[in-house]
Amino acid sequence: MNYQAFLIKYAEIGIKGKNRHLFEDKLVHHINRALASVDGNFDVTKEMGRIYVHMDGEYDYDGAIEALGTVFGISGICPVVITEEMDMDRLKEITADFVKAVHPEGKAATFKINARRPWKKFPKDTMEINADLGEAVLLGCPWMKVDVHHPDATVNVEVRQSGVYIYSLEIPGLGGMPVGSNGSAELLLSGGIDSPVAGWMIAKRGVQIDAVYFHAPPYTSERAKQKVVDLAKIVARYSGRMRLHIVNFTDIQLAIYEKCPHEELTIIMRRYMMRIAEHFAEQDGALGLITGESIGQVASQTAHSLLCTNAVCKLPVYRPLIGFDKQEIIEISQKIDAYETSILPFEDCCTIFVAKHPVTHPILHVVERSEHKLDDVIDDLMKTALETTETIVIGS
Repeated sequence: MNYQAFLIKYAEIGIKGKNRHLFEDKLVHHINRALASVDGNFDVTKEMGRIYVHMDGEYDYDGAIEALGTVFGISGICPVVITEEMDMDRLKEITADFVKAVHPEGKAATFKINARRPWKKFPKDTMEINADLGEAVLLGCPWMKVDVHHPDATVNVEVRQSGVYIYSLEIPGLGGMPVGSNGSAELLLSGGIDSPVAGWMIAKRGVQIDAVYFHAPPYTSERAKQKVVDLAKIVARYSGRMRLHIVNFTDIQLAIYEKCPHEELTIIMRRYMMRIAEHFAEQDGALGLITGESIGQVASQTAHSLLCTNAVCKLPVYRPLIGFDKQEIIEISQKIDAYETSILPFEDCCTIFVAKHPVTHPILHVVERSEHKLDDVIDDLMKTALETTETIVIGS
């Protein structure tokens, strides 16, 4: 089937009232971004409350569908056949041929025609179009019957001044909101399974993502760093352009190990990570932090630990996985093609200095008292970590 366009359906954007055009413009931008690397000439337009992608000449159909499948805000992708034929007899032939090709015998047993007539000068109204085209399909596809209530296939026919648009298939999109329509946030990105999923989930709500990774050479290798860069690229396929700040965290981690109680190592380390991430969030104009924490998953993610971690933050902390179990997180990781990268066996900064018996119910004032043991060195260490941070731009 030679499709000349895609009708892009959206869900939540449709209830945005007078601001809807702002969300539509964001969606158009990200559709253009996603299609930029696909072979073919694509023209994305807004027409009468709808978004279309028109194709001129040969193009990569599978590549286009795959690219559109990474755009948040799209609820459905409908491949469209366009004909300039306005003669009803000819239109009946084209519609019957379309149904034969898209819904061959054995694939669909019932159908209905759903006509719209934005061009009011067309000589027949929608009821007459439905009846005439339905008759043509019945004659051309004898295995099919009409079912207007629960059809196997709905054949949509839109009569516009520029031509007649015919479509029936709807390929599910990701849903959500266009990235950038709801501000921005800073993701604490590690080499594990959880944080890329958390970034993906917040991006789905229309939030632009930048990220911070804490690197600890020589305890973490360049392969571990590259793994995180690769994960950032996977998230950026959906979220668009991302700044990734790679922070050298070794000296801070060693100071915590040398001066602080070992059962509090992880919680104190997390507090300094949050402080640094907040610095870059403010630098990047972000409105919050994102983590992949889930209540009770590890010692640093108990309710008591999260209270202690949050205490150092002025910005809100978004934890989209907070009530998820591990299997639910893994399923999303696999869905977005991050899982195989996340499980590569390269050590992560968070796993180097692990206490044998980490505290699971830390008390905030006790943790704060332990941190005072770093007072003579921490300011210089933080300053050095910020000044030596490597920032790379990922995506487009």
